Amino acid sequence: MIESFARGSLALLWLATPVAAAPQTAPKTDLVLAIGGEPETGFDPLFGWGAYGHPLFQSTLLKRGPDLETQGDLATRWTLSEDRLTWRITIRTDAVFSDGTKLTARDVAFTYHKGRETAGALDLSVLERAEALDDETLEIRLKKPWITFTETFFTLGIVPAASYGADYARHPVGSGPYRLLSWRAGEQLIVERNPDYYGTKPAFGRVTFLFTGDDAGLAAARAGAVDMVSVPAPLADAVPEGFRALPVKTVDNRGLSLPFPPDEGRTAPDGGRIGSAVTSDPAIRHAINLGLDRQAVVDVALHGHGTPAFGPADGLPWAGEGDHAAFDLQAARGLLDEAGWVPGEGGVRARDGVRAAFPINYPAADATRQALAETVAELLRPLGIEATPKGSSWDAIERVMHAEPVIFGFGSHSPYQLYSIYASALGGVEYQNPTFYANAAVDGLFAKAQGAPSLEASYPSWREAAFDRRTGYGTKGDAAWAWLVNLDHVYFVDRCLDVGRPQIEPHGHGWPITASIASWTWTCD
Repeated sequence: MIESFARGSLALLWLATPVAAAPQTAPKTDLVLAIGGEPETGFDPLFGWGAYGHPLFQSTLLKRGPDLETQGDLATRWTLSEDRLTWRITIRTDAVFSDGTKLTARDVAFTYHKGRETAGALDLSVLERAEALDDETLEIRLKKPWITFTETFFTLGIVPAASYGADYARHPVGSGPYRLLSWRAGEQLIVERNPDYYGTKPAFGRVTFLFTGDDAGLAAARAGAVDMVSVPAPLADAVPEGFRALPVKTVDNRGLSLPFPPDEGRTAPDGGRIGSAVTSDPAIRHAINLGLDRQAVVDVALHGHGTPAFGPADGLPWAGEGDHAAFDLQAARGLLDEAGWVPGEGGVRARDGVRAAFPINYPAADATRQALAETVAELLRPLGIEATPKGSSWDAIERVMHAEPVIFGFGSHSPYQLYSIYASALGGVEYQNPTFYANAAVDGLFAKAQGAPSLEASYPSWREAAFDRRTGYGTKGDAAWAWLVNLDHVYFVDRCLDVGRPQIEPHGHGWPITASIASWTWTCD
């Protein structure tokens, strides 16, 4: 998991240093960004770098445009065989690594094989082999039809077979728009334009990424020491002079997991208890989804900087059609009455000696998830459900997440996100399907989607999995989760910096805003 590190000392140093105010006589050629996202494992794509956004130093086979449309990057042509098992990919001939060596299909094959061997964040288990037929032609063979394998084409940065080694994460060599100049962990990263980049040459010759905390980043913007800073919801209205607020829509969602099976004493392979006597009841799950005023959650917990969420892929082509639950407190109460959950002491409902009560777990260091947990707990109170916010470490949450609700965050540009949350085969596999949700009809539609002839052709099956007019994972079916909000990613951007039209962004790890960095321009003379 890629996380940001808060270091305030750097910003204090800037504030102690006078900021020059000399007039600009030419467009600015260097940028300073404080947008978080320093990777714990360095800049190695085989360990997850670039999975959310773009790997910056490395090229990928494909890329996405502003509307998430597929565009070629290293790949100039790509086809899938009729049996859905073999990809034939043609590689461009003008790509060069930043050490001057030519990039060929052999480097791509090496990257895929090495990635399959690496015990990192990458799942290439469905890969049978990747073979370079010549310098320009790559063949990828899969063990089974798996259309979401294409996500690796967009996110897996290609590394050089000849020089890849143990120190690659600190000294990455790639064919992307920038190359690494220096990195001081926990402080800053400096990159420079790659003169051999085959694509549009970036307007900015050097970019410095500062790894600060939220408050220090905002202070740096006020001091004129940065050109862009990412800010959390509580700070998003304090726009410094000379900056504009850029709210970017996302599928960076937060949801309340609802353990699906009953509590029957089962344990997961990791030893955690499975199931809940409360959230296993469909009436409880549907009542929570109906009885939560999600707009109030956005207004209170996010200060209005987000949108209500009803699924893990809202607004994307594979989201369930009409997967929406209108706020109706009376209807929610009626569901609980009909199911025999009777108000008792303190207004908390109970049935057969089981109280409608549970903790809402969240990582204690995450102020946004804490606000969400506290807001949801208050909104559930009128339903007669006693929810208690509980902040702890991720290690502690892992021990209870199969049996107690958790505020989780997801958000991806791939429909594999649906599979990872709802596929019964992934119950309890790391953070995938933590609720042990299982529905044979949903699994069948997932299998149909994975066997589609193209990613676009798979979308109807993914959509149907939310609700096929009989069942599904969504609000009209099993109401398997209570999705809460999609966060806005808010950036304060210098008024002279034009970053174009950003994509709808995924989960906020990494630097999703930099996906289009090669096209950024400075508009002031």
